[in-house]
Amino acid sequence: MFLSLFVGPQMFLVALSFAYFAKALSGSYMKSTITQLERRFDIPSYLIGVIDGSFEIGNLLVIAFVSYFGAKLHRPKIIAMGCVLMSVGTFIIALPHFIIGRYEIETSVRWLANSTRNPAPCALGSADTAQARQIPDVPHKGCEGESNLSMWIYVLLGNVLRGIGETPIQPLGISFIDDFATEENAALYVGCVQTISVVGPVFGYLLGSLCAKIYVDIGFVKMETITITPADARWVGAWWLGYLIAGVITLLSAIPFWFLPRSLPVSEGRSPEKHPPEQTSFIKKYQAEEHSSFIEMAKDFIPTLRTLLGHPVYLIYLCVTIIQLNSLIGMVTYKPKYIEQHFRQSASKANFLMGVINIPAVALGMFSGGLLMKRLKLNIMGAAHFAFITSLIGYILSLFFFAMSCENARVAGVTLPYNSEDGLSYDKHSVFESCNLGCSCSPSEWDPVCGDNGVTYVSACLAGCTSSIGSGKSMVFSNCSCIGVAGNFTASAGPCDDKDDCDRMFPYFLALSVITSFIISLGGTPGYMLLIRCIKPQLKSLALGFHAMATRTLAGIPAPIYFGAIIDTTCLKWGQKRCGGIGACRIYNTTAYRIAYLGLTLSLRTISFVICIPGFILLGRQLKQEERNALHSSITNGGAELEALRKEELVISNSEQSQRIADNGTDRETRL
Repeated sequence: MFLSLFVGPQMFLVALSFAYFAKALSGSYMKSTITQLERRFDIPSYLIGVIDGSFEIGNLLVIAFVSYFGAKLHRPKIIAMGCVLMSVGTFIIALPHFIIGRYEIETSVRWLANSTRNPAPCALGSADTAQARQIPDVPHKGCEGESNLSMWIYVLLGNVLRGIGETPIQPLGISFIDDFATEENAALYVGCVQTISVVGPVFGYLLGSLCAKIYVDIGFVKMETITITPADARWVGAWWLGYLIAGVITLLSAIPFWFLPRSLPVSEGRSPEKHPPEQTSFIKKYQAEEHSSFIEMAKDFIPTLRTLLGHPVYLIYLCVTIIQLNSLIGMVTYKPKYIEQHFRQSASKANFLMGVINIPAVALGMFSGGLLMKRLKLNIMGAAHFAFITSLIGYILSLFFFAMSCENARVAGVTLPYNSEDGLSYDKHSVFESCNLGCSCSPSEWDPVCGDNGVTYVSACLAGCTSSIGSGKSMVFSNCSCIGVAGNFTASAGPCDDKDDCDRMFPYFLALSVITSFIISLGGTPGYMLLIRCIKPQLKSLALGFHAMATRTLAGIPAPIYFGAIIDTTCLKWGQKRCGGIGACRIYNTTAYRIAYLGLTLSLRTISFVICIPGFILLGRQLKQEERNALHSSITNGGAELEALRKEELVISNSEQSQRIADNGTDRETRL
């Protein structure tokens, strides 16, 4: 009895819940490190989209083999191997940190000659005007010996491996529970697993928030020498630390599965003959009574798939969900980045808010949607209307995000000309003016300073500062010819903190974000039930599998890539790589970013609403046809039953008549 607790469905449930938690934590942590990876590897947003979508690529590579052949093998050990592989992939993602050396902050100081005193940012007379305007971007010393292989490739390969390892957890884990738990407990166990999978992202974003506060090379550099803060566009947090933690947790989740048996004793109340242990949940519900060979099943696959894709309601549902998932995945992937860039919040705060506010709102919405569907007893058309209305309300509320604008930072030569301190303009400006013509400045450097006039300058050199005192974050530049008329104004290290308008608008943005996330999530469960109910029972397994594959291929992979590419077009100032070339974006055109990000998100949802119109028409026709078929079947069956009853009465009547004749014959014989 005591031993059975460690090999029963409850033990498997605990192990599977832990595995779900681990994979959800590492997946959400990947989302939280987007800006950190951009800055550390000096890559644009579209490449980050490629890295993020590589998880889905790894999943698609093996999902068909794992789902089919894994069900016939030792499922707990297959899941264990998947967890180990996922852990290895997570460790590989963190590997570049230990290969590429220390992170060197992009700074204009490195272009100056060595000096025992504080260097002069603007060394007057060191170069003539022509040279000052065209200082070549000389690669950093030591670049000659570096490998030509970009380090972000390791992150991509690790994420592919993580996607491969994650594949068996859901299909094999859920089918194992459904096979050996009692029928009344199976739904409860699956609900527990799904709940744990929602808790994972909360901890993933919180871990991302914590690591974003810690400097990337913590323990290897003196923090007093760091001249930037977490709010700086060049700040890189300890992104690698979270992957090590997530990798260890994932590795631990594999341990229980190695000790679980291939099959468990069938629980009381279940008939072993009725539910063979090696059948998966979908197969055993809709499988024919006689097992077919693999070749026969393969021959039947294409006609069945053709029948499925010929189902108009399913095809429209598939198109709608693919388009909406493109919108959702692109929005969620870059939402922390949007909060950082648009409202000038740190990466740590953006991740914290995603984990504490947005994710719980989505979880509560999905649970409430399922509860409302049960309470209201919605049929298939009711579920479709419910999902459409909640999505439409969320869409209308999302339009208010366009009004929640926050002006960009005032950067001389980028968002406003040198000779004007008022009125932002995103036209092409020059970072060179008469006040800094005598300075040997690089126009490509991003080492911002904040002047006494409240304007940010790209570098102290371009601000015309000729001297400096202090060190690190407390460094102050003086005699800045571009700040003020007299030229005796000072500037401090780092951009100006002029975000009062953003701080006033940000709480309203958060409140609306939570409300819209909750309302849209209400329709998640009814929408999924529509998928299950609109298809014939014998097609459900294939319909669910094809839906998962199509959404991963057409939404999970491309959405982060083209969202990132469109966001890249709004960049105003690109950083510079250590060894030359364009790096990560330092400052965006806030208005263009908002229009591109929100416009693309809402445009996709608009298209999905238009496609829903013929979907409702076709669904209504399908339901009416099913009602007619059911009525016709009822009438036919009723007529058949009536005919059978008449035949039975006729047989009984003939039998009684024969009995009477026989009795009369017997009486006659008796009288004779």
